[in-house]
Amino acid sequence: MIITSVERNRKNKDMLSVYVDNQYAFSIPEADYLRLNLYEKRDITEEDIINIKENVYFNAAKSAAVKFLSLRLRSESEVRKKLERDAYDSETIDKVVNHLKSLGYLNDRLYVQKYLFDRNKLKPKSKKMLKYELLNKGIAEEEIDEALNDWKIDDSLIAENLAKKKFGKYDLKDEKIIKKIYSFLLHRGFSHEIISEVIKRMQERPDK
Repeated sequence: MIITSVERNRKNKDMLSVYVDNQYAFSIPEADYLRLNLYEKRDITEEDIINIKENVYFNAAKSAAVKFLSLRLRSESEVRKKLERDAYDSETIDKVVNHLKSLGYLNDRLYVQKYLFDRNKLKPKSKKMLKYELLNKGIAEEEIDEALNDWKIDDSLIAENLAKKKFGKYDLKDEKIIKKIYSFLLHRGFSHEIISEVIKRMQERPDK
């Protein structure tokens, strides 16, 4: 068996696609390709290829995932997409993800809990909007629903606090202000019922 050609991966310029006997055999980071002294026309055994796939390639993917996770907490879906962008194959990605989950580096339940806590503290939104955001991050719906059911914060209270912070000093008898409040809260995912309830409370207790 001979390495017949090497191509730079289009998705990831640091990754090389290696062809053996004119057929695609494996991909490998360029740094590892050079370290292992691989080059065109070199003989390579089946054992070498297996070792590269199961060890070198896996360790490179794991290293990329760990580096990605070191910046902040990530969801499983985010890590998968990162490795896909880096041109790792689905089998290797599955192995890396399962390995990181077994070590506790990946935990979507913890991710959801932290996401909800941070959002409530920095940029509160309705449960509906938060669920939508988490679904877009690839979190399973069951995981989200379970976390939201355990979340004790009331949508109505969040909506009222947001409205008071932004419109508390305005004339709440002004229809233009009421429409702005309505649009503001609707954009953040609150229901018509909750918005109407909040506006009514604010009008009844303008100083509170």
